[in-house]
Amino acid sequence: MAGAAFVAALATPAFAADMTIKGDIVDVGCATDKTLAGKLEDVIACSITAAKKGGPLGVKTADALYTIIGDYAANKNAKLLDFVARKVIATGEVTEKDGVKTFNVKSIKLAN
Repeated sequence: MAGAAFVAALATPAFAADMTIKGDIVDVGCATDKTLAGKLEDVIACSITAAKKGGPLGVKTADALYTIIGDYAANKNAKLLDFVARKVIATGEVTEKDGVKTFNVKSIKLAN
């Protein structure tokens, strides 16, 4: 019984909280490509192409990348395509597990 509780505790995200974040909508693969590191313009160009293929998208902030999950990521990111390569303000639930931050978007709008 204690072993099962321990395993369940490991499967639980490190934290889960509603947050509002501001950043660029990018393709996760493009944003983590070491050859594009520090080149936001190249990440954005890569993201526009990759997003149309339905790859995972995220919000890239100054200090983190949040992979978008849930309803906004459904149907090959159909609800996000108009936001790719643009600055947004998004609100939703952030979770983190094994150093990977995920973001279940509840609302999103273009940043001013």
